[in-house]
Amino acid sequence: MNTTTTRIDTGLEAKHRAMWGLGDYPAIATELVAPLGRALVTAACIGPGQCVLDVAAGTGNAALAAAAAGADVVATDLVPEMLRQGERNAAERGLQVTWREANAEALFFADGEFDAVLSCIGVMFAPHHQQAAAELVRVCRPGGTIAVLSWTPDGFVGQMLAAMRPYVPAPPPGVSPPTLWGDEDYVRELFGDAVEDLAVTTGNLPVDRFANGAQFRDYFKANYAPTIAAYRGLADDPGRTAELDEALADLCTSRLDSDRQMMWEYLVVVARRR
Repeated sequence: MNTTTTRIDTGLEAKHRAMWGLGDYPAIATELVAPLGRALVTAACIGPGQCVLDVAAGTGNAALAAAAAGADVVATDLVPEMLRQGERNAAERGLQVTWREANAEALFFADGEFDAVLSCIGVMFAPHHQQAAAELVRVCRPGGTIAVLSWTPDGFVGQMLAAMRPYVPAPPPGVSPPTLWGDEDYVRELFGDAVEDLAVTTGNLPVDRFANGAQFRDYFKANYAPTIAAYRGLADDPGRTAELDEALADLCTSRLDSDRQMMWEYLVVVARRR
């Protein structure tokens, strides 16, 4: 392995590591979004003998699915606690995955080291999109597969993040909204001529865990790092806290169908490194 020369903002990196360490994202990964890992691995046609990298893996939903498909898998994330939980999950399932702490914007792997590079609702949260996209391409071999699954701007999670935006500080210059990764035209521009045969599909994750908007809001207030961070910033402002409470509950209520189910839309991009 070699070390990339990409510069990283260590202060911003530390803030992201600390923020994503809040709450209990492993619960969300297990209870809500686990099927997305399998969806991405299927879309990328991962199979036995492939050398696969899962970037911003969290607790490894995609990494575990790739390992179950017979691939040789390395999973990376910025948050050590996520990696430790992923390692426990792999051990419980009898799967072999290598877990490494790494920044998605400055991966320490060699150029072209992997047959396939995946990211499942992970790299979209890296602050500098062009930098992260370039790293996904760089560590994939020519002709290899790059596959990314992201929440769409107009889907439920995209709208949840948009609802929180007025209640959090503006991001630093150069940091873009994560759900832009869920916009087809934007992702095509991100990868540009570095890839070919880029294919895009959308899907919906059915979620039936929440009986009402208040239950959804309270679950995310307790478990989801961006929501926890938003509320911490409003700790001294009960009026704004109540506004955010209402906005999140109302959003969920508006999306629940008669069977108390929601559909969370995502975009899958699969391409080959040129």
